[in-house]
Amino acid sequence: MKTYLLLAWRNLWRNKRRTIIASASVFFAVLLALVMRSMQEGSYDYMIDASVSMYTGYIQVHKDEYWDKRSIDKSMEVSEEVVKELRAIENVTLITPRLESFSLISYENATKVASIIGIDPEQENRMTKLKEKLIKGNYLTENSNGLLLAEGLAELLKVDVGDSVVIYGQGYHGVTAADRVPIEGIVKFKLPDLNKTMVYLSMSYAQWLYSAPDRITTLSIMINHIDNQQAVYENVNEMFDKNYEVMSWAEMMPELVQSIEIDNAGGIIMLGILYVIIGFGIFGTVMMMTAERTKEFGILISIGMKKGRLAFISFLESLFLTFIGVAAGVIVSIPLLYYFYKNPIELTGEMAEMILSYGLEPILPFRFAPNIFIDQFLTVFIIALISVSYPLLFIRRLKPVEAMRK
Repeated sequence: MKTYLLLAWRNLWRNKRRTIIASASVFFAVLLALVMRSMQEGSYDYMIDASVSMYTGYIQVHKDEYWDKRSIDKSMEVSEEVVKELRAIENVTLITPRLESFSLISYENATKVASIIGIDPEQENRMTKLKEKLIKGNYLTENSNGLLLAEGLAELLKVDVGDSVVIYGQGYHGVTAADRVPIEGIVKFKLPDLNKTMVYLSMSYAQWLYSAPDRITTLSIMINHIDNQQAVYENVNEMFDKNYEVMSWAEMMPELVQSIEIDNAGGIIMLGILYVIIGFGIFGTVMMMTAERTKEFGILISIGMKKGRLAFISFLESLFLTFIGVAAGVIVSIPLLYYFYKNPIELTGEMAEMILSYGLEPILPFRFAPNIFIDQFLTVFIIALISVSYPLLFIRRLKPVEAMRK
């Protein structure tokens, strides 16, 4: 075996220019494929992280049927011991409780339907950076009896900080929830749907208003990286029985999953086209190497070399050629992708403005994970294995007398 490897390696470098050109074509193709895939998957990770950080979290825990009915009657009591156990799960970074309901909010003759959310101000700010969205007034404290109002909703009601609005709705088990509440601050959201509907109360005040002491509707869970989501989800699911529902971001935001899948399909098609180009490049090189050595093969077979051994050596040559290009592409891409992973490309112009309008930072993020390199390495190597079948068939059918005449 060592002799075959040595012969194949030496044969490869008999024509250095051909070997370098062929390996370079594989190298650039692999590098381009890695950059494309890293950029695409990095964009997905960023979209998901930005979306879950905006409101839902990666995982949510509710009372059974709450997500479908969104009723405060489906609220739950969660002890501090359970919350501590959740925080102790590996890769969990934050637990954010909420008490959510829909109510009418009025000022003078204007009345709108709003999403009323009772929050732990500190935990909510850590998750959604709500305090950074404050444009007027003061942020809520743990014992606040006022509210934060979304800017769009404030404009619809024609109110400002210091004014008092009336909240009227249904509390726990049909109890009337009504009070006159002062506006402590106004927050601005980039997304119009949020900017026209959101109202925040401190948790203690919201529980009093809705006659739901110690009750919450949602526990939102943040993790350190999306790759750890499944493990965390399984651990959280084990802690709750069938009376509760544990949902991932994908279950809560199917429209985001669908948009990612559609975009991913387009990316796979582009990669497929690139792989076809790689395949033809490798196949063309193998054909050229085989054709220009036809006489050599004929002489070797005529002096007694078995076709099987000659085919095996040619097979090793092609593998070496591909391996050089693939390995070089992976090695060069590692520091390159790591740099862009740590320093995302900043976008400018109309593209940046469009992304900012969705409340996202105008950057082009990259993903740096082992699966990206492994997937591309294996894919190109499989293409190479298919391509190198040509010299095996060529040598098998080769007639030494005819070959030596060429």
